[in-house]
Amino acid sequence: MNHEMNDFQNDVIEQSFKKPVLVDFWAEWCGPCRILGPMLEKMAGKYQDKFILVKVNTDENQEIASSYGIRGIPNVKLFINGEVADEFTGALPEYQVEEWLKKVIPSKEKEKIEKAKILLKENKTDEAKKIIENVLTTEPGNEEVKLLLGKILVFDDSEKAAKLVENIDGVPENYEQVESIQTIVELLNKAKKKENLADSDVKELYFSALQDLKSKNFDAALFKFIEIIRSDRSYEDDGARKACIAIFKYLGEENEITIKHRREFGSALYV
Repeated sequence: MNHEMNDFQNDVIEQSFKKPVLVDFWAEWCGPCRILGPMLEKMAGKYQDKFILVKVNTDENQEIASSYGIRGIPNVKLFINGEVADEFTGALPEYQVEEWLKKVIPSKEKEKIEKAKILLKENKTDEAKKIIENVLTTEPGNEEVKLLLGKILVFDDSEKAAKLVENIDGVPENYEQVESIQTIVELLNKAKKKENLADSDVKELYFSALQDLKSKNFDAALFKFIEIIRSDRSYEDDGARKACIAIFKYLGEENEITIKHRREFGSALYV
């Protein structure tokens, strides 16, 4: 839903206590405004249950523009509970606008998602999984939730995990996580049959590393994959390097296992 502003107090301030209001400050003479405007209207249609778009012509509403410190247009401000929660200036590319919206528009299930993340860090996977699956029924398009469930399922139901993340937009924040899950799925498929692996002196070690990965023994798997990088980096299409990166991204950069192997991984690449 979107419309031109009639009364700022009613259309923006009071409405923002019921639902977030995205305000597009624009003007007829502004070229970038003509690029950004239709983009925002498209987003408003796509996320109509999340926010209301209100357009404010700065030439006709100079006092309002001045009171909110508008010095350049297009300027976009998100109002929540009567206050500016976030903003940006300029005609950003569509994917950046969408990425920004996903960050700043509050999810109705945000508290549940944060609780699930804490449970995952505490290795309480089953409890986290129940919460995430429940959230996904109410917010089936929530990409953060899809990624979390993909991470939970990747070792137990890799096919479902792959399907969950395949249609997630390739925005920078998500791309590495999606790639990590997809790479792990490929590696787990390779772990099923040794005879499908290429012949090499490192074949046995590579298959052993795959079995360690399958059993979530990340420490042992990384140690072996790094040895393979040193011995035969090109084996299985640079498979050991890709495996290491996928594991690092899956565990997170602050995980102690990632920290333990990062340096050795780096030195192995430049032997």
